[in-house]
Amino acid sequence: MTAPPPPAGGFAHLLDPPGWQPPACDAVVIGCGNPLRGDDGAGPVLIRQLAERGVPPGVRLVDGGTAGMDTAFAMRGARRVIIVDASRTGAAPGTVYQVPGAELANLPLDPRHPHAFRWDQALAFGRWLLGDDYPADVTVYLIEAADVTPGAELSAPVRAALGVVAERVLASLASPPPGGT
Repeated sequence: MTAPPPPAGGFAHLLDPPGWQPPACDAVVIGCGNPLRGDDGAGPVLIRQLAERGVPPGVRLVDGGTAGMDTAFAMRGARRVIIVDASRTGAAPGTVYQVPGAELANLPLDPRHPHAFRWDQALAFGRWLLGDDYPADVTVYLIEAADVTPGAELSAPVRAALGVVAERVLASLASPPPGGT
């Protein structure tokens, strides 16, 4: 399904009350997932870990939970976005995938199930919704889950992978975004 083009002048005037803009920030880190389902909660757990460790000024941390569509709105005002979520591809639990924004540029917008948006659908929706205000620098980290059973704890491989991803995210946040200062 192809989304309609944005109205002339973009969506900003439709999203915000007159004179209000979302707060600008250097970066937003969004952790997606359900912490009540074991390894599926990797994203929100990482957000709590980063909050405890501290992030540079100008970085917003967002527990995106399971509301994928909210991910698009959480990106507003950010120059760069980092999304962290669990995945189930059949690889070894704890495997970390880093997907650069260039590989995410042409994700199709598929609104057939708006209450079950995933991170990829949220990015496509965000690109459509935000138009020229869509962040130029987007990176997604996916951590292969071992157990997403309701009530399960994080598995040891995912817990270890969270440490790796936290270091990568903090290193990324400490450096200027590509093409910017």
